[in-house]
Amino acid sequence: MDIVLVPGLWLDASSWDAVVPHLEAAGHRVTAVQPPGMESRDADRSGITLDDHVAAVVAAIDDADGPVVLVGHSAGSGIASAAVDARPARVARAIYVGGFPSSDGDPLLNGYDAVNGEVPMPDFGEFSDDDLKDLDEAALAAFRERAIPAPEQVVHGTVRLRDERRWDVPVTAICPEYSAADLQSWIESGEASVREFARIKDVTYVDLPTGHWPQFTRPAELARVILDQPPLR
Repeated sequence: MDIVLVPGLWLDASSWDAVVPHLEAAGHRVTAVQPPGMESRDADRSGITLDDHVAAVVAAIDDADGPVVLVGHSAGSGIASAAVDARPARVARAIYVGGFPSSDGDPLLNGYDAVNGEVPMPDFGEFSDDDLKDLDEAALAAFRERAIPAPEQVVHGTVRLRDERRWDVPVTAICPEYSAADLQSWIESGEASVREFARIKDVTYVDLPTGHWPQFTRPAELARVILDQPPLR
């Protein structure tokens, strides 16, 4: 089956490199999406929009031989969910890793300021200990070295969703730095950032205790959780 992987903020397609071999070893075709403007720190991001990032994911879905399993990490989950809206009949399951599906009319992500049209990765001191769990000093240094500023128009772009069939696509929410119980309580209490979950008809919640970046800290375990989801298992 085709698996399409969408990176989160400040990351490119290579952020999935430790996960991809495990998925391919199970016999699946894997595409890690390279978001426009994220090819390098020197890439021109000035004109890159949220629509451009969603279009890159949609193109990967369209290139597949059949329905895909679509995996998004962090803010990449919001981009992936917009691609589900664009191609609901082509996504067999959406898997959101440490991230949430977008809601119509919201910005992709709040809370990060832009500098000269880009959103740089914050200092690690601005993340919680839960976010950084299992990343040692060497891993943090490597992460900082690979981090690429995100286009402002992507981070602050308004999500537009049109097809209610997106709620029919089964979803798995992988919970790393927070628990499945935490996420379900936020949904039940009507937290704005997770309200789209309440409208999805089939959601599976899976704990993967680690920090916010399990593709770096627990790639084999992350791959196993992905492979355990229907229709892959």
